[in-house]
Amino acid sequence: MECPHLSSNISGAFDSSRFPNGTPSSWCCNVCRSNKSPWICLTCLMVHCGRYRCDEFVVNDTKLGQVQKLREHLQSLRNLGNTCFMNAILQSLSNIEQFSCYFKELPAVALRSGKTAGRRMYHTRSQGDNSVSLVEEFRKTLCSLWQGNQTAFSPDSLFYAIWKIMPSFRGYQQQDAHEFMRYLLDHLHRELQYSRNGASHPVSPQDGVRLSSTDGKCCTNGTASVVTSIFGGILQNEVNCLICGTESRKFDPFLDLSLDIPSQFRQKRNKDQEPVPTCTLRDCLHSFTDLEELDDTELYYCHKCKKRQKSTKKFWIQKLPKVLCLHLKRFHWTAFLRNKVDTYVEFPLKGLDMRGYLLEPEKSLPGSCLYDLVAVVVHHGSGVGSGHYTAYGSHEGHWYHFNDSTVTLTNEDTVRKAKAYILFYVERTGQVKLF
Repeated sequence: MECPHLSSNISGAFDSSRFPNGTPSSWCCNVCRSNKSPWICLTCLMVHCGRYRCDEFVVNDTKLGQVQKLREHLQSLRNLGNTCFMNAILQSLSNIEQFSCYFKELPAVALRSGKTAGRRMYHTRSQGDNSVSLVEEFRKTLCSLWQGNQTAFSPDSLFYAIWKIMPSFRGYQQQDAHEFMRYLLDHLHRELQYSRNGASHPVSPQDGVRLSSTDGKCCTNGTASVVTSIFGGILQNEVNCLICGTESRKFDPFLDLSLDIPSQFRQKRNKDQEPVPTCTLRDCLHSFTDLEELDDTELYYCHKCKKRQKSTKKFWIQKLPKVLCLHLKRFHWTAFLRNKVDTYVEFPLKGLDMRGYLLEPEKSLPGSCLYDLVAVVVHHGSGVGSGHYTAYGSHEGHWYHFNDSTVTLTNEDTVRKAKAYILFYVERTGQVKLF
């Protein structure tokens, strides 16, 4: 159909009170009476059927080609059986332009040239089928996400590659999206180390960061990849002995920061109690970096006292990453099960200032500590082994909700109200130089 209001409403603010009665799921197309994917003109309120990339919905376009851009850049992912945890992470990573563009522009030929070294690495580490290239399957998936097909893309090849390389994710049970992201980035990083032009790429020790496959912590090995160049930061861990005052410092590279939701915000109030104040992302960051006295189960071994002593611990950020990934620790173990912290955490969409958490803020470039939100992963439900994952992503000034095979345009207010599980912030200034 021709829409005469397209130019004025393509990014449109609207008054929801003017909508037809009932929820959007109950609307029907005014022409064919279909209730699948209903669309409404924000000016004349006519309901028609269609999707973002469906040419039968809108045949005209704005002078800037905004409808065509939507068709080209919005692609949904098929759920292969409780694989929403993977889909939410893939959609989030695809919306990080610096990261996804690297893989999309990476020629398959270049991967094959270094595959021999990569295969030796997988064989010696006993990680399953050594003929599988996770980087290549990841690249193909990202390219498919940006082709703009009308039907949902099925990431089965990538999923089966993950099965072979990461045995803990075999099967169709629900998995933790954060744990999956850590494993995925770890394996992408290690394969890229061995496949870049057939050899490893040496860089300064400060920039070489990788994830350990054993405990999920970071260590330095002197070799970088696009993963560590984009997500890699460094923490300084200070421990002080409360008996003799001896200070111990060490640097801990990281690809993401896991933040506790402070206990004072988790309380459920009764009818007669005052409401619990709103928890903010800054509260979680302060809790992570504040000075903490270690309890008796975490006594620090003081090399001067030659024994375990009471001590304090504090984290500083020594180096901020290009993309700051913040994981809110919503799942915690009790005596018998793993509970979910359902507390709402308020977070900024623009201008997250990390300067106050830096070890030496005076040495940072102007504006380099400001971050803007680009993606959010949300867990819906009560337990880590159940529920559902979706993602919000920002693209060309608009926010979209990625729910497996459904992609819908949304707004900033809806994103702000989400109970975030993983937040992806991109450094505001400058272009990312990978190597």
